[in-house]
Amino acid sequence: METYQQVIATLALTMGVGWASGINLYAAVCVLGLAGATGNIDLPPGLQMLQDPLVIGAAGVMYFVEFFADKTPGVDTGWDTLHTFIRIPAGALLAAGAVGEVTPALEVAAGILGGSMATASHLTKASSRALINTSPEPVSNWAASLGEDVMVLAGLWTMLNHPLVFLILMAIFLALVIWLLPKMWRLLKAIFSRLARWLGLAEPPDSPGHVDDTGLPRKNLPPPGKGGPS
Repeated sequence: METYQQVIATLALTMGVGWASGINLYAAVCVLGLAGATGNIDLPPGLQMLQDPLVIGAAGVMYFVEFFADKTPGVDTGWDTLHTFIRIPAGALLAAGAVGEVTPALEVAAGILGGSMATASHLTKASSRALINTSPEPVSNWAASLGEDVMVLAGLWTMLNHPLVFLILMAIFLALVIWLLPKMWRLLKAIFSRLARWLGLAEPPDSPGHVDDTGLPRKNLPPPGKGGPS
């Protein structure tokens, strides 16, 4: 029974650090580092460097910067774009360290799992923020950012105290991502296409020069019944 609980706790930690990294990496590092440094949790050897005061301080400073950048319309999307190259690799590294001293193959598998969770949560966050930025008012940005901060803190608490509940929530999250993310990307594509046409950077769909889904330009064809194909 103890071995089973240990496996569940390790799996929750592996998925949790990846998921949290994709949303707010610096908050995740700061919370785990403080929890380990104060003795509230025993971090595995691969994550004990998070307890170092320098790591906690750096994560705290960056979280302070992100707290304001993430609540500024437009800046938040730029911040998310830049952090595509930070959150996902960091999530993979943290997940690999979460499994402790094991075989290299298991560390690689944990890194893949954590990187995948970081990718899923990061893309969901970045896509939803880009959609929110189509609204001119800033209140929705503030609400979304604060909600993400609370969600990360609540998720980490659940991960550490109720790992099985956390794994169930992660399964629900992944199901929602699979269902929701393609719809969000199609909506974003439509919005950016309309914006490009409004700025004159793209041809309207019914113009002769418009390129359709086949990659071929639209022809000026007469309507059916007037000399054109029926």
